[in-house]
Amino acid sequence: MNGDARTDRRGFLKGAGAGVAAGWAFPTILTGKGRAGGVAAGERIRLGFIGVGRQGTSNLRDFLKQEGVEVVALADVDSGHLADAARVVEKAGGKPATFGDYRKLLEDRSIDGVVVSTPDHWHALATADACVAGKDVYCEKPLSLTVAEGRRMVDVARAAGRVVQTGSQQRSEEGFRRACELVRNGRIGKVKEVRVLLPRVNFDGPAVADSTPPPELDYDFWLGPAPHRPYNAKRVHYLFRFFWDYSGGQMTNFGAHHLDIAQWGLGRDESGPVAVEATARFNKDGWFEVAETSRIVYTYDDGVRIVCLQGEGKGHSVQFEGEKGTIGVSRGSISADPKEILEDRPGEGDVHLYVSTNHHRNWLDCIKTREKPVCDVAIGHRSATVCHLGNIAIRAGRKIAWDPKAETIVGDDEAAAMLSRPYRAPWRLPESSSVKTRTDGPSRA
Repeated sequence: MNGDARTDRRGFLKGAGAGVAAGWAFPTILTGKGRAGGVAAGERIRLGFIGVGRQGTSNLRDFLKQEGVEVVALADVDSGHLADAARVVEKAGGKPATFGDYRKLLEDRSIDGVVVSTPDHWHALATADACVAGKDVYCEKPLSLTVAEGRRMVDVARAAGRVVQTGSQQRSEEGFRRACELVRNGRIGKVKEVRVLLPRVNFDGPAVADSTPPPELDYDFWLGPAPHRPYNAKRVHYLFRFFWDYSGGQMTNFGAHHLDIAQWGLGRDESGPVAVEATARFNKDGWFEVAETSRIVYTYDDGVRIVCLQGEGKGHSVQFEGEKGTIGVSRGSISADPKEILEDRPGEGDVHLYVSTNHHRNWLDCIKTREKPVCDVAIGHRSATVCHLGNIAIRAGRKIAWDPKAETIVGDDEAAAMLSRPYRAPWRLPESSSVKTRTDGPSRA
């Protein structure tokens, strides 16, 4: 973030006045007010990046390798991250504008798409604001912090006619697609159970004292819609993942990948489980709030179960168990019993899943074609919901009943209250009713 980030934000809030209290100025603006005519086949796609820390810079480097891309703007609340990312772009021959306030980036009418790699509690706001501003979005997984946020993100993206890719990149890996196709086409018979292994939270440590935020970090802006807490070095940047205010631990960190694959293999992209129960162990001497290990059982309406084991075993993987065999898949590996299952290829009349070989490229191509990407926002929402339900069952300490059609917890008001969270003023998500639909991509000045 540039050095005057705090001044920029204060000035913006003062100037926006009551409009900020309602989300900010975007909900009153016609979407897509950028370059007239959208992105033509031969034109370069102009990108902005919101959040350029560890994951954001990784995404930045990968997008810079893609053909037909120009990175024109960066935004981050940490001026150190912002300066480092700017140097990456400059080394590749670009000259990005830099902002401490992502909303100023969204005012650039020439930007076609934005890549959101913020902490999880910022995903919904940054994505929805970008959609309302007429930008297509690549949002890191997990799509949302809560189920309610995810549903709002889908509704706003649809109303604005935006192409939104969730960063669950395993859908663009051949091994995961092959495994899911084999399962969907009955090559292991009727599925009985899916076992998902996630890593444990094993790098906790003793607490550290609260302190003054470093000068390079606009901590109040970093908190954004989350409750105000004193600054603590072990609650920010990478470690945000292990505190409920900002994330959901390994359930939303790695679970967003593997539970997404489990849903894909079961053909449940538009649905979810009907019951969730969990047990968990917490490190009482540690600093992190989330579960260190857990066992979560998701039951679907046809009796199939997903058993998600965090920290019980080595590595991470997805294993589909059927009446005629099993298929196991992880990053870079796929196996089957009997092994001959892997020799099969889908034929005429079989299920042929969406083929994407590069997650970033897939989104870029869809910006021009206006087709849905391989992990569209609605898919990302459903997969994140599975993760959130697991955490709700852990925190509630009891079995919960889920209605995947109505997207609500049945008969348990206390657990249902965890489907959403209040936002700290003045932040508020845009509503789909405030968006005027556009489907041909952002118009360019």
